[in-house]
Amino acid sequence: MIEALKKDAAERMAKCVAALRVEFKRMRTGRASTSLLEHLKVDYYGTETPLSQVANVIVEDARTLAVSPWDKSMIQVIEKAIMKSDLGLTPNTAGAVIRLPMPALTEERRRDLVKVAKHETENARVAVRNVRRDAMNDLKEMLKEKLVSQDDDRRAQDDIQKLTDRFVAECDAVLAEKEKDLLQV
Repeated sequence: MIEALKKDAAERMAKCVAALRVEFKRMRTGRASTSLLEHLKVDYYGTETPLSQVANVIVEDARTLAVSPWDKSMIQVIEKAIMKSDLGLTPNTAGAVIRLPMPALTEERRRDLVKVAKHETENARVAVRNVRRDAMNDLKEMLKEKLVSQDDDRRAQDDIQKLTDRFVAECDAVLAEKEKDLLQV
């Protein structure tokens, strides 16, 4: 019973860290990455469709993404979706290929992105701590209903705290990695 609770808490905490990694993938550094366009949706004949389902997105070189729509009539729609997005990219169309050059990041913009990364990391830490709180509440309920002894309760609380510390440290490590990536010129 306690093992299942600890396993569930560990899985939920791991998901918090995984969500942080996904959020960081979306954050633009100086390099081109197809993950920048993953969340982008285009109007495909009246339906909001992910860009990856209407076009092929590849990294052409370190600072350029190339988008090749499967349907040539979609070029204008894809350009409009990119312009409307918060990415700050300007599409260059050459025939059937849309090229997205990544502008170099200014020092000020890099510092702003680091602040955003720190904020996202703090949100992930809070999520991990919320999982800990939920697990501790479940333990209290088990103790109150006399399903576990006080010794088992204390050991389980210590284990859950160790799990929390481990996943918070993992969040910090992911932040340090992203910070290094962002500040690299």
